[in-house]
Amino acid sequence: MQTLTPVPEKLQILEKVPETLFYKGNLSLLEKPAVSIVGTRKPCAYTKEMTMRLAQKFAAIGYSVVSGAAMGVDALAHQGALPSTIAVMANSLDIIYPRVNQRLINTIFQKGLALSEYEAGTRATRYSFVVRNRIVVALGDFLIITEADENSGTMRSAEIAIELGKKIYVLPHRLGESRGTWKLLHEGNAEAITDIDAFVSRFGEPVEEEDPLLAFCQKIPSLSEAVAAFGDQVYEYELEGLVEIKNLKVYPL
Repeated sequence: MQTLTPVPEKLQILEKVPETLFYKGNLSLLEKPAVSIVGTRKPCAYTKEMTMRLAQKFAAIGYSVVSGAAMGVDALAHQGALPSTIAVMANSLDIIYPRVNQRLINTIFQKGLALSEYEAGTRATRYSFVVRNRIVVALGDFLIITEADENSGTMRSAEIAIELGKKIYVLPHRLGESRGTWKLLHEGNAEAITDIDAFVSRFGEPVEEEDPLLAFCQKIPSLSEAVAAFGDQVYEYELEGLVEIKNLKVYPL
């Protein structure tokens, strides 16, 4: 657990700016554009599928997906976006909570980014979840709520987004379901996502990441250098016709 000082510029819009943040993981994720995705801890099957799709597609266009590491929608958003995801915790980073998300949270520590404003030994409380939400919302360029009850913590996130002037988007649900998002739509505080592909394309196109082995081979390394760096993957690429090994050198094709 390391200290992040100063805190990200995006948090300066908050009424109560965290004095210090603690982190584990990849700080470069804070440099990307970001979307906050939150919602109920008990999503329906439709919400589960759509949350995963949204997170995957935003990660594919180079966004970091921010959420709160809770059960349900939060966990799905992180899973869909990995490794391009930022988890804001309601407890200190030496404590895994909720325990049901232990594997996911450990993966975020290793491949994504976890943030907390709490010193070691601090357990989550009802209040800390509400406080955590302001950071989740502030880090995103806009907020997506995929499902929410009318009287829920997620709706506090919506209130924060409105206070901060952040745009809110929601999934359309059947009448009588997700009353919180229906209320946001009815009051004109949110816009419905009716086509995920068309919606995500408004913010960018898929980013093709450079293959590290092929990039390495542009320098025409020796076979021993390539194997030392990438192991048997060099021979797999040769079998796939992606590189050529000749005279103990590796050439990209």
